[in-house]
Amino acid sequence: MFGRSNQDQPPPPIGTPANQSSPQPSPADSAAYMSTSPPSTASTASVIGEDVAIVGQKITVIAQSSVQVNGCIEGDINGQEVIVGPSGKVTGTVTANLIKVEGEIQGALKGASVVLMPTARVDGDIFHQKLAISEGAKFDGRVRRPQDATEVTPNLDPASSLQGCAKQD
Repeated sequence: MFGRSNQDQPPPPIGTPANQSSPQPSPADSAAYMSTSPPSTASTASVIGEDVAIVGQKITVIAQSSVQVNGCIEGDINGQEVIVGPSGKVTGTVTANLIKVEGEIQGALKGASVVLMPTARVDGDIFHQKLAISEGAKFDGRVRRPQDATEVTPNLDPASSLQGCAKQD
């Protein structure tokens, strides 16, 4: 009589029997539950903003995890995941396990998985294990699937590129 009624509780999630109680998900859990995309790596992602330009000779940007380019880079990029945003422009070679292009690249793409979105503009060769080109993407170059996967494996060791950037213990 004075207890909580079942009307105050939301129905159990789909696939849960009605007679079993389940813990209530937090708002963060529900957002993740509703999302069809993979979990975000925002906590480890680096972003090169629209107002940033990296220019120089023999520059290599190395990201141990994910990097999103919304600005301009004249140099090479190596990373686990490289995303060139709609306003991003890269002049150089991009090497990563996953490359997603929404902006512009002038140079080679070397990736285990390469995705050109509808707004992508690429002028250069693509070396890949998996390739997806969306309708509307502009691509001028050659496509090649290397027999040796090391050709599309990024070098993520800053010590091998520059001694001055290596982490000190």
